[in-house]
Amino acid sequence: MAENKQTQPNLDNYQRFRTFFNLDLGSLKFLSNLRRETRQFAVIGLGRFGRAVCETLYNMGYDVLGADVEEKLVAQALTDKIASSAIRLDCTEASALKEAGIFELDTVIVAIGNYLEESIITTLNLKEAGVKYIVAKASSETHGKLLKKVGADLVVYPEYEAGCELAYTLTKPGILDRFELDPDNSIVEIAIPEEFDGKTLAEMKLRSRYGLNVLAVGNDDKFIINPPPQFVLTKGLSMVVIGSNKDINRL
Repeated sequence: MAENKQTQPNLDNYQRFRTFFNLDLGSLKFLSNLRRETRQFAVIGLGRFGRAVCETLYNMGYDVLGADVEEKLVAQALTDKIASSAIRLDCTEASALKEAGIFELDTVIVAIGNYLEESIITTLNLKEAGVKYIVAKASSETHGKLLKKVGADLVVYPEYEAGCELAYTLTKPGILDRFELDPDNSIVEIAIPEEFDGKTLAEMKLRSRYGLNVLAVGNDDKFIINPPPQFVLTKGLSMVVIGSNKDINRL
């Protein structure tokens, strides 16, 4: 596939996109490199998750090759125009992956997490062929560990993440987005509550009262990074804070 000339997605899109992933600090480095270098993708597995990844990347202007063993799913992907191209292949066969040109692409997403053996074999085939970046969907923690061992650079748990997001949405509606640094600490985007409206960061004393540090304040159009203490908070904006989950929940 010809290299796409569109520039990389902006930071806001990247931050939204990464909520699909259960990230650790090593994954942050991986994604930082990925954003700078990746132009072409293959998505193996065109179920609901694979289709969503495929369509999102394609709509962002990237070259995307979709692949699945089921002809019906491939035909649907072509009909719905969710990829640059789509083919039917057995992803457990290294020769089929090579013939399709998948080994030559920058990043391959293995979106067949419900089929453990197939996803592990596919990931291993990609790794042994020298694919630069491999992202694999896992259905369990054990499955994820196995995928890491055979070469996945990033393992994703979409069902788990969706469940966590729903729980936070239902119980903490003020939290717009969340990125877990580890089991105890997170970075979250919070809608500025009414009681903060018109007050400065210095007046709110978030660090001394809640143990939280404000990283940015703004909206979808523009964020001010490391806002000064005299910055006035306004209802309708949001702020990005870092701290322990316990302190974030208190806020």
